[in-house]
Amino acid sequence: MARRKSHLLDEIREVLARSGNAHHAELVGGVGDMGDEAAASLMRDISEAEVLRDIGEVRDIVAAEQRITDGRYGLCIDCGEPVAYERLKAYPSAKRCMPCQQHREKTRAPSKYTGH
Repeated sequence: MARRKSHLLDEIREVLARSGNAHHAELVGGVGDMGDEAAASLMRDISEAEVLRDIGEVRDIVAAEQRITDGRYGLCIDCGEPVAYERLKAYPSAKRCMPCQQHREKTRAPSKYTGH
């Protein structure tokens, strides 16, 4: 998880640095025609979506690290039952067992900031 968190933080820094890059800023800020404007808008949207997705995943990892510290890692935050080993192996920061996760996905819209 620590390696993944470090990678995500690097990606966030890269996107933010790229958005500060003069060429990127020129493309995004100084559009000439409709095609340039559409491309610039798409670049802004993609950059924002990348950062929001990565921030959400970093938050999940930090929360999982806290659950490890508290001795609650591997337990569903909703029902308290164990999260399947296979799920944790595939998604180490999983906070819910599959039944609770499926219930949440059916009853709630994803957060605009975390996607969860």
